[in-house]
Amino acid sequence: MDSSETQGELFALPEPKEGTVVVNQRVTVRTAEAYRVVSVDGLVLHHYHVDDRMAEAYTMVMLVEEGYAYQKEVAQAFCYTDRTLRRYQQRFETGGLQALGKTSGRPSGKGPVKDVDRLRDRRLLRLKTQGASNRMIGYKLGLDEKAIRKRLRRLGWKPPDRQLALFQESSAALSLGRSTPPCETAELSEVSQTLTCQGEAPEDELPRSLDSDPLKRTFDRLLAAVGLLDDAPPLFAPAVGVPGAGVLLAIPALEASGLLSIAREVYGSIGPAFYGLRTTMVAFVLLALLRIKRPEMLKEHAPDDLGRIVGLDRAPEVKTVRRKLTRLASMKRAELLGRKLAQKRVAEHGRALGFLYVDGHVRVYHGKRTIPKAYVTRLRLAIPATTDYWVNDKAGDPLFVVTAEANATLTKMLPVVLKETRTILGPRRRLTVVFDRGGWSPRLFARIIVDGFDIITYRKGRVRCLPKKSFTVRKAKLDGRSVAYHLSDRPIRLLHGTLRLRQVTRLADGGHQTSIITSRWDLSDIAVAYRMFERWRQENFFKYLREEYLLDALVDYQVEPDDPLRSAPNPAWREIDKEVKAARVALAKLETAFGMAAVDNSEGKPKTMRGFKIAYGKLGKKIQAARKRVVKLQAQRAALPKRVSVAEALKGQEVIKLASERKHLTNILKMVAYQIESDLFHLIQPHYARAEDEGRTLIQTALQSRATIEPTENELHVTLFPLSSPHRSKAIASLCEILNKTQTRFPGSKLCIRYMVAECPD
Repeated sequence: MDSSETQGELFALPEPKEGTVVVNQRVTVRTAEAYRVVSVDGLVLHHYHVDDRMAEAYTMVMLVEEGYAYQKEVAQAFCYTDRTLRRYQQRFETGGLQALGKTSGRPSGKGPVKDVDRLRDRRLLRLKTQGASNRMIGYKLGLDEKAIRKRLRRLGWKPPDRQLALFQESSAALSLGRSTPPCETAELSEVSQTLTCQGEAPEDELPRSLDSDPLKRTFDRLLAAVGLLDDAPPLFAPAVGVPGAGVLLAIPALEASGLLSIAREVYGSIGPAFYGLRTTMVAFVLLALLRIKRPEMLKEHAPDDLGRIVGLDRAPEVKTVRRKLTRLASMKRAELLGRKLAQKRVAEHGRALGFLYVDGHVRVYHGKRTIPKAYVTRLRLAIPATTDYWVNDKAGDPLFVVTAEANATLTKMLPVVLKETRTILGPRRRLTVVFDRGGWSPRLFARIIVDGFDIITYRKGRVRCLPKKSFTVRKAKLDGRSVAYHLSDRPIRLLHGTLRLRQVTRLADGGHQTSIITSRWDLSDIAVAYRMFERWRQENFFKYLREEYLLDALVDYQVEPDDPLRSAPNPAWREIDKEVKAARVALAKLETAFGMAAVDNSEGKPKTMRGFKIAYGKLGKKIQAARKRVVKLQAQRAALPKRVSVAEALKGQEVIKLASERKHLTNILKMVAYQIESDLFHLIQPHYARAEDEGRTLIQTALQSRATIEPTENELHVTLFPLSSPHRSKAIASLCEILNKTQTRFPGSKLCIRYMVAECPD
């Protein structure tokens, strides 16, 4: 045997063990018991768990980068493709070891997957608008250049026009410290004015869209994504039979309400967005009139059809509406918005505000939070709820709403409501406030009268019935209606004779007498009774809003801290009070049994009281014990305070209440929608014979009807489909003629709306 053969036998590699994969003559990979060992020339280079994908990727990259094996050899040994190994090399080169830990599939982040995608797309579009190349964007986002191109196509990216290119060059020049030529500065200023929102633009200029197709607002969405657009300008496309397009009849009343201008004054802007402040307000009010009562109901309607109504390619979806409401609620300005809207309505409808109806609406809460209880009249139960106090004019239309603190009663909230009323109506005007028995308090009446208000309310408590001969039949025609009552009018004194008021008593057909208290001595008795009984208009208003606008819907599930020192009923006192009542009932039963035994005592039984007590001694002892128990429980109850702080009542539990800002804002917007409906109802009254019975139903039907939209250069023609009968179509046609005289433009555009009804009979 020669020396070469001897050396080959001495330095020959041993036979590979089971589970070993040979990459080449230098590198082997052995897997055993869920662990993998990579050896180079017999020395261990790496070892890791078979489920550790980052360590495996790092091992493959190092084998290739250090020159121990070729790329193809490593890929085959580890059962990967060459392309995958190259991707690992690129990731390691750009992002280091951390980049190799990226999982497969969609990118992960702190928030939901969709939120991560949205933020990535916004950054992608911003970088692209600034002129960055696809390769540079991919480097910053950790994506391949091909993935960037594909994502841009899906987002509808198009090469920017000359104006936006000029904007990019000028922005780049400013960022590099270079000055912009004067000629370019003038053009840049023109572009900036084009991209500003309506609130920031001059009054004689309106925002213009850079999109040519109203049904594809790609460029406007891009500008909003990169922060260059605060509100999308409305663009209308011709369309036939758009469902719900009849709601555009509400635009003149919406403009007249002042909601858009006041909201812009109060909130300013809600930041760069495709659905800005104006679009959000218009959309919410129109959706309320379409009886889309809460954001979740948007899922049941086509966003394309709803978008055409407001001049967009798509209407905002559920999450968008909720996000906008949350943004507005975070500013805490709903109360100011409601006050300014009420002041504008007072300036326009001052004559209808001689009488104001004040009442609370209890909204039942069915959640899991521990909140204060309130008595719900329609359910006759005290259950967790919140209370809002509404002020309506004499026609029943709402003026403003106040959210009560922890279900305060009407006697506590009435001064707060009247203070807000005085702020809205001014210091000199004298008003008459009408409310129910919940506000009965003679001391409160004296304060209200001193503050310049008059009152009309029901008398509370037991009142001695008046003789029938003191009643007189009164007849009159009030608000166009003939009324007749049997009335008695006489003065009364309260607060030990210090408060002199007037009592008007009505005698019903069944003999029941209803007493009304007022401080108005100048009104006739029938006018006092009529205004008091017309309070049911406010109750009908609550019912209408609860059914048609879902007033009781829970807008959000947020809570906020409550005042821990607020007074609340003492739970311990209530428990003892229950025991006192139960003990009294048990005592009454025993005494009843003892009395029945005395009545049934015959001549053959004990004839003396002493004998009777001996015969029924056990029953007598039970009565004595029951009386002692009642006295003892009454003493325990007297030792406890009837009311304590809410923190003490909850015994260490969190003192919270439902967040009110967002609910208050939605109440105001629904109130505006109801006011718009009322304004249209008043306009159609002279043209529809059954307006009192079917007027609101007719308006509701017209708003939800189909219509054809046809935009021109300066006008927006809205042609409603005929209604169910010719006389109803004719009434709506008369309404269209009245609205056309207002020359109203669609908010955010220069298009003057022209209404008509198709095939309307002469």
